[in-house]
Amino acid sequence: MTPNTKILAIANQKGGVGKTTTAVNLAASLAATKRCVLLIDLDPQGNATMGSGVDKHELTKTINEVLLGECTLNDALCKNLEAGFDLLPSNRDLTVAEIGLLDSNDKEQRLKNVLAPILANYDFIIIDCPPTLNMLTVNALVAATGVLVPMQCEYYSLEGLSSLLDTIEQIRGSVNPTLNLEGILRTMYDARNRLTNDVNKQLHQHFGEKVFKTVIPRNVRLAEAPSFGKPILQYERQSQGATAYLSLAAEVIRRTGVGSIHE
Repeated sequence: MTPNTKILAIANQKGGVGKTTTAVNLAASLAATKRCVLLIDLDPQGNATMGSGVDKHELTKTINEVLLGECTLNDALCKNLEAGFDLLPSNRDLTVAEIGLLDSNDKEQRLKNVLAPILANYDFIIIDCPPTLNMLTVNALVAATGVLVPMQCEYYSLEGLSSLLDTIEQIRGSVNPTLNLEGILRTMYDARNRLTNDVNKQLHQHFGEKVFKTVIPRNVRLAEAPSFGKPILQYERQSQGATAYLSLAAEVIRRTGVGSIHE
């Protein structure tokens, strides 16, 4: 692995926490800072693919074919999207790869192996994981250098976070000793809500600086953007959501130390 390539798995075993929204908009915001970014849609729902402006129904080559060895990564790559990043897309065919990987000798490391030849092309690789702990998520965690966890400030989210952290520890102890918790991102944030403030306090007590300073607010424009196939920067650059994800990108760059800028 090239030392400057950061591979961030966007993961949470609880659905509906803004995981895909974060993957797409962090990729676009990092690209807006002139970093070279690859977004990998590792969820068979293909929402990150659609949210990046690519029709998942029209695709013949996706991450599924790449993982199964039926095509090269470059064959499936969607390059130079309007948002400024490259995309390795997905659709429901990816469930075939999930099953196929179970009988493979390198079932946990297939994604890491297929990424190896192209690492030097990117500053950041962002992986949108499925909302379940399956073989696809394990592949993402084995390939990643860090895990970014989006979560709402509610009590059920704290329970799910504990389970995910256990999984990260297991992966680190077995096949990926360099994996770390990059940070916890508070999403759909409403400071007027008492429960939000209670959970927010608990997060800071338990995780300290691992909690990103940036919070992602509840924002109508942010919720609308995926239906237009655009990250928030392309849909409504002046919105609170766009400002928040640009702030997150800056914080990620500071934390990871990826300072190179490509013209």
